[in-house]
Amino acid sequence: MTDTPPSSSRPSSAPSLRWQCVCVDSTDPRRAATFWQQALGWRRTHDTDTEVVLEPPEGSPENGVSPDLLFLRVPEEKTLKNRLHIDLRPQDQAAEVARLEALGATRIDIGQGEVTWVVLADPDGNELCVLRALTDRDRPPGYDGV
Repeated sequence: MTDTPPSSSRPSSAPSLRWQCVCVDSTDPRRAATFWQQALGWRRTHDTDTEVVLEPPEGSPENGVSPDLLFLRVPEEKTLKNRLHIDLRPQDQAAEVARLEALGATRIDIGQGEVTWVVLADPDGNELCVLRALTDRDRPPGYDGV
């Protein structure tokens, strides 16, 4: 991750805040991190009994841009629907859903009805969505992402 530019290079009205990580509570941070590490292909940069950090692969387009994932040990199990979740954009929705299920994700119904995305839960029960692949019509000119 890169450091925030010196204050002299930022407009004076710009916030000095930077999104560092998404924190995920877990009764087993290593198990949760292993699922997400395999799901995203990210690297483990910190690992203790109480917290694990995942970052995008070194040199990838996401490195230094996407927030880290920080898994924190908590004593309680998840009990309610998340107020925040991660949406994943695949090239092949069906293949990625099957791969995530093989890693331990499960399909869940949170009342979404008939939609173009698939709602899953990670091994800790945290919701995530696998969106449909973008079509050529959806992509802006010059877009070379997924």
